[in-house]
Amino acid sequence: MDYDRYSINTEIKYQPLEIINIPSLIDECAKAWQNYSLCKVNDCVIRLGVINGEFHWHKHDTEDEFFYVIDGLLHIDLEDKSIDLKPGQGLMVPRSIVHRTRTTGRTSILMVEGSSVTPTGD
Repeated sequence: MDYDRYSINTEIKYQPLEIINIPSLIDECAKAWQNYSLCKVNDCVIRLGVINGEFHWHKHDTEDEFFYVIDGLLHIDLEDKSIDLKPGQGLMVPRSIVHRTRTTGRTSILMVEGSSVTPTGD
């Protein structure tokens, strides 16, 4: 797997009561695969992904993961099917389910996952 093509920042970018301007973050992103950890909500992290291309197959052994599409089209491949998400749509992938995300063009997504999740998978 080529971790160099992914830019995944796990450091929390915003503290409580700080305004998060998501459209500005999306506009400023120049990388093909950028993932920001925006803030913590209880025991979860809210992440912003601005992505183009495909991620590797992986799973999270103990944590569920939620994807919400802001713009673009997100394909979530599972072992037996592929699910397409359009803007305004979301999907929760249960723990231990092998999956990968991919796009055919620049796509912006929000992800909600436990703060103990390793974004690249277990």
